[in-house]
Amino acid sequence: MQRHLISAADLTRDDAVLILDTAEEMARVADRPIKKLPTLRGRTVVNLFFEDSTRTRISFEAAEKRLSADVINFSAKGSSVSKGESLKDTAQTLEAMGVDAVVIRHGASGAPYRLATSGWIDAHVINAGDGTHQHPTQALLDAFTMRRRLVGRDAGIGQDLAGKRITIVGDVLHSRVARSNVDLLHTLGAEVTLVAPPTLLPVGIETWPCEVSYDLDSTLPKSDAVMMLRVQRERMNAAFFPTEREYSRRYGLDGDRMARMPEHAIVMHPGPMVRGMEITAEVADSHRCTVVEQVANGVSIRMAVLYLLLGGNEPAVTAPRTEEK
Repeated sequence: MQRHLISAADLTRDDAVLILDTAEEMARVADRPIKKLPTLRGRTVVNLFFEDSTRTRISFEAAEKRLSADVINFSAKGSSVSKGESLKDTAQTLEAMGVDAVVIRHGASGAPYRLATSGWIDAHVINAGDGTHQHPTQALLDAFTMRRRLVGRDAGIGQDLAGKRITIVGDVLHSRVARSNVDLLHTLGAEVTLVAPPTLLPVGIETWPCEVSYDLDSTLPKSDAVMMLRVQRERMNAAFFPTEREYSRRYGLDGDRMARMPEHAIVMHPGPMVRGMEITAEVADSHRCTVVEQVANGVSIRMAVLYLLLGGNEPAVTAPRTEEK
């Protein structure tokens, strides 16, 4: 593993498979009566969130606490940042406190890279989402979910996603999840197709390692997994499609469209879901939908990343001690 986790594109196949395999070990901890490991005892991790978040922040906090790290939660609202303090000053304050790792979410693309390479701080940096750029742990938990569902928990150990066909649908233009998934899934050998209206595809999409389609109905019958993306209105400054109803009619996933997918195929969503627009309640609540699994898997993946970056040489999971009689 490298010193930081900034982009899914930085991971090799071996790096990614190592994280997925370690996450399988971490997932077993959730089945224990006491869901805690001593691995990061004495280490301090700061969750530095400049953007609102629920799932990602809570998921990282749960992962850190299960590894026995000391956790500091930092929110830009109500902090010196709201008074005009720069990222550099905030980083140097954290450095003075002696933190070991910083989990950062920022509205500006490139902020985690700047923090990791500037020399302001000597801690490990994990990108929890930066602007419309990258969200590597989301891509990892998505790949982990796909491998478990499409390959199998035990059969998947050491395996990638070679030959699996993944369709990503919706607001690709504003989605760091789509970018991260395309990079990671390509590294893992999957075939990725992006489906979106032309207005919601970024400039230069032809250079991405994936196919592009404007017709959702033609791609569904040959998809092993379909990932629906939320339309990110908070990042939009123009009208990218006529109406919500028109978008839903052409690019929303309902029961009829789900019936066209292969029987083994799964439906994914990074959350939060807008029911009735990109996905109907019927699909969101079906057994094929993995949204709740993705949340649980996110804790295991983030435990794996923290362990591999900070954990040292001890085994990921130690066997429970038995008392001698």
